[in-house]
Amino acid sequence: MTETLRTVHEVAALAGVSIRTLQYYDRIGLLRPTARTEAGYRLYDEADLARLQSILLFRELEFSLEDIRSMVDSPDFDRNRALDQQIALLRLKREHIDGLIEMAQAIRGKGRGMTDFAAFDTGKMDEYRRQAKAQWGGTEAWAAYEQRAKGRTAKEERSMGEELMGLFAPFAKMAAEGMDPSAPEAQAVARRIQAYITEHFYPCTDEVFAGLGVMYGSGGDFTRNIDAVAGEGAAEFAAKVIAGL
Repeated sequence: MTETLRTVHEVAALAGVSIRTLQYYDRIGLLRPTARTEAGYRLYDEADLARLQSILLFRELEFSLEDIRSMVDSPDFDRNRALDQQIALLRLKREHIDGLIEMAQAIRGKGRGMTDFAAFDTGKMDEYRRQAKAQWGGTEAWAAYEQRAKGRTAKEERSMGEELMGLFAPFAKMAAEGMDPSAPEAQAVARRIQAYITEHFYPCTDEVFAGLGVMYGSGGDFTRNIDAVAGEGAAEFAAKVIAGL
């Protein structure tokens, strides 16, 4: 059965974007149509529409077009992994907006200004965006990982991943006991994890580690994978510890 191709007008109406935007995406190589009519009109297939969805989600999350093109064109790009990241970021964005609404309502209720500006802090989202970009290559960290991964077997990679997950095990016990995430013992575990990543995968700077911490506590695959190996609550507690380093 022949796949249905959509015209630029149909795609614009379906996606809620302008024809000019689609033309621009084509011109910069971000979204090239699969085919054209004899008259030169653009035609888009289902794969093009899936790519457009990824692009628009990243745009909604305020990634630049240059960053989006770099990510979706990466040979390592995985749409499902990208969706996990986008979902986590959208949840962070929702929390941020909810915080702004609550602050505005509080100001409205008091009838005067407030001196608390915490609701304007976008630090967690910014860190997550940086980490999301790093996932798809084009960074020094990714280049370092690729270099170190050369010659390693899939079994060795899996073994190192399991060993890394095992380092989170103390966090599950600490969380269950109600330990303060800023406790020296908790911070020592976090530093061991950071050192392991640096030694075996890529340079895990404090900035990169902070971004990872956000992902650990995002409720997505990172959270589930860590908790599955280390124990319930380990990932969320790790996120809190890393945030306080």
